Amino acid sequence: MTTLQDVDRADKDRESRAIPDALFTELYIAGQWRPPGSSERIEVHNPATGSLIATVANATVADCEAAVAAAADAAASWAARPPRHRSEILRRAWEIMVAERASLAALITTENGKSYADAQAEIDYAAEFFRWFAEEAVRIGGDYRLSPEGDKRIVVSREPIGVAVLVTPWNFPAAMATRKLAPALAAGCTAVVKPATETPLTAGAIVDILARAGVPAGVVNYVTPRPAGPAVRAMLHHPAVRKLSFTGSTEVGRLLLHEAADNIVSASMELGGNAPFLVLESADIGAAVAGAMVAKMRNGGCACTAANRFYVHRSLADAFTRDFAEAMRATTMGPGLDPANALGALISDAERNKVAAVVARAVDEGAIALVGGHPPSGPGAFYPPTVLAGVHPDAAITQREIFGPVAPIIVFDTEDEAVDWANRTQMGLVGYVYGDACSAMRVAHRLQAGMVAVNKGVLSDPAAPFGGIKQSGLGREGGSEGIEEYLEEKYIAVDF
Repeated sequence: MTTLQDVDRADKDRESRAIPDALFTELYIAGQWRPPGSSERIEVHNPATGSLIATVANATVADCEAAVAAAADAAASWAARPPRHRSEILRRAWEIMVAERASLAALITTENGKSYADAQAEIDYAAEFFRWFAEEAVRIGGDYRLSPEGDKRIVVSREPIGVAVLVTPWNFPAAMATRKLAPALAAGCTAVVKPATETPLTAGAIVDILARAGVPAGVVNYVTPRPAGPAVRAMLHHPAVRKLSFTGSTEVGRLLLHEAADNIVSASMELGGNAPFLVLESADIGAAVAGAMVAKMRNGGCACTAANRFYVHRSLADAFTRDFAEAMRATTMGPGLDPANALGALISDAERNKVAAVVARAVDEGAIALVGGHPPSGPGAFYPPTVLAGVHPDAAITQREIFGPVAPIIVFDTEDEAVDWANRTQMGLVGYVYGDACSAMRVAHRLQAGMVAVNKGVLSDPAAPFGGIKQSGLGREGGSEGIEEYLEEKYIAVDF
């Protein structure tokens, strides 16, 4: 029976999922929201309904160069700020994000399509970067020692690298912005943020939060150019820019590395993934299925850390596949703001069609769709939870990042076979292993990945270094390592 208390609680819950009243749709340069140098606008649509949410400024190349100039003008004064001052501003930004969690999560769901629960989790994760790097800002180290010859003192300081261009993707519009902005600001760098134009409103809200927290004019700037290539190229060739941090596809990262090379701009790259999920003979099936659901379905599978290939020992394959398929089948799909839906829409019809094409090819190559396998009819960029059995270890689907709620299962017989197949990729971001402690740790050390989760379905943590090897990227974000990406060492020889 529904009580008045239940109705009141439901009404309050619906109110909490209202997007912010103010949407930031212009450029933010030198401490001011301002229109672009062009009259062109970029439409932002809700991928669950196709409806127009807002239009945002289409920044020109000149606008982006003005943003860099503003960051350069503010660089010296921000770098000179005491670390405690920078720390307290970041701490205030964390407090604001936590207080406004509900409306920010609703904004993410509206422009990105993900479920509201996923959006809430993203806000928690994103805000924590402000708190973590507020603490790291006051712990930037140095060194002072006598040289081996005794002829001088070796003094080593760590100083902000300079103006940073931060390019973020659409899949985590809040977390990818804070994961770059927080260490940059903590280190004493100024920045220009260029978010994905599919999800610019969340990044704009975060820039506003930083302004309210006390970030001075020019320290953080925000531009939304489309197409992005010419604008980012111009910024990377501006003499003031000394740092590029990019999260996105390996293909685009490769192009940006070429651009950064001209001016020897330091580059951090968090690129594509193709994460293997290994279920060893000693694994607990229940735990492995629960972990697989998180590793695959977090963010609807639209994460570079998403489990992409499931390698299951033959002795467990039938039971794991049955239970995993049942769990995927029970996942409700629909508009993300409805709390009943655990899986929202993909970012666009084009992305949904890419996923559908990958599944269709896998089926043509002999895979069997136990669950899902076809996009639903009706509006919205939806693709259902899909489990594919009978996948060959060299099938095309194992060679690419799916970026959707699709799980191909490959059966293996020996540990060596599983490790060999898992490592048979140019990507090396993350891997997952389920099994007893000894076997799982042994396999974890053999996987060619920058991060490995052992008996866990999620590993991202602001306190841990996030990043990959091979063609999955360069550098690390988060942890004590994250701030080092925005610092340069200076050695001073002193003879007293």
